[in-house]
Amino acid sequence: MKILALDSSGLVAGVAVIQDEIMLASYTINYKKTHSQTLLPMLEELSKMIELDMETIDAIAVAAGPGSFTGLRIGSATAKGLGLALHKPIVEIGTVEAIAYQLYGVEKIICPMLDARRNQVYTGLYTFESMDGKSAFRTLMEQCAVSVEELIDKVNETGKQVIFLGDGVPVYEAVIKEQTKVPYEFAPAYCNRQNAGALGVLACDYFKKKKFVAASEHKPEYLRMSQAERERLEKEEKKQ
Repeated sequence: MKILALDSSGLVAGVAVIQDEIMLASYTINYKKTHSQTLLPMLEELSKMIELDMETIDAIAVAAGPGSFTGLRIGSATAKGLGLALHKPIVEIGTVEAIAYQLYGVEKIICPMLDARRNQVYTGLYTFESMDGKSAFRTLMEQCAVSVEELIDKVNETGKQVIFLGDGVPVYEAVIKEQTKVPYEFAPAYCNRQNAGALGVLACDYFKKKKFVAASEHKPEYLRMSQAERERLEKEEKKQ
């Protein structure tokens, strides 16, 4: 089984190739250029380095949202285009879920936070549970868009130690420190942002369970309207 993974859901752009239990390659950029300038060149460079024959991949995994509206569109369009051209299915992975999966085996509460602006974050709560000598990934709260205060209330209700990660952490660090009542810590730099490798490994599990869609059916999951859509609705409401 060979999975090509793409993630452009946030400030980080990533491409990875997973074959069976091995990560053949991973390319991550967290810098100024837009993903429309980086994602395809990254894929091309990675393909050259590992002599990847695109026809040999079994599926394309993509961060399906939530996240940056523009970033999600770029990633989804790239995955969909490749899927249609190669006749390969798309494995849709929740952005927040994929970020949490990086902390494999951690039995504390894992709380990714992506800055959604307007004092909201895209988030979810996750953990790993030991079962028969293995770590099982568990969703405690499905990914959603909520206020930072509401999220911290949910975290406090668990009564368990929590690890915060994601680009929303530095934005709301002061609020986290002030309002979090349970023991907490922040994930280090190597595992606190989107990671196409983690997304690809999680996608392997999805693929084995036949949790994928045809490329023609794929669309990103935004969770809420874009600013342009909100402004349009506000204008229409004022006219009425």
